[in-house]
Amino acid sequence: MDIAIHTTFLPHTDPDASLAFYRDVLGFEVRGEVAVGGLRWITVGPADTPSTSIVLFPPSATPGLTETERRTVAEMMAKGSYASIVLSTADVDATFERVLAAGAELVQEPVDQPYGVRDCAFRDPAGTMVRIQQTDRPQS
Repeated sequence: MDIAIHTTFLPHTDPDASLAFYRDVLGFEVRGEVAVGGLRWITVGPADTPSTSIVLFPPSATPGLTETERRTVAEMMAKGSYASIVLSTADVDATFERVLAAGAELVQEPVDQPYGVRDCAFRDPAGTMVRIQQTDRPQS
């Protein structure tokens, strides 16, 4: 079977702040942007992996959500418990320093995990947990 991750969706509360984080801090390229009714969907992704994209989307535009559900989503995002993504890099310590210097909200400094990876964690401007793992370490 030939299945790969093509696109994932991450919420944003401020499209400009999210764009700055994913483009300027993490170095992703902008692949597209759609604005409808004052809302923006921005597609970004790593330049060396054109087949994988992240769509930064306004969760308030999700069809079928009730007002109560919209409030719940907003509360979960504010707590950082609504969405997460795990990224990889060849040098987690250098990436950590760059992301920290850009002012991202620190969750965890680089650490060797008992399950065999070295990683760190930040929150993006919408509260999404962004874990960054080092790719050249052996897995347990």
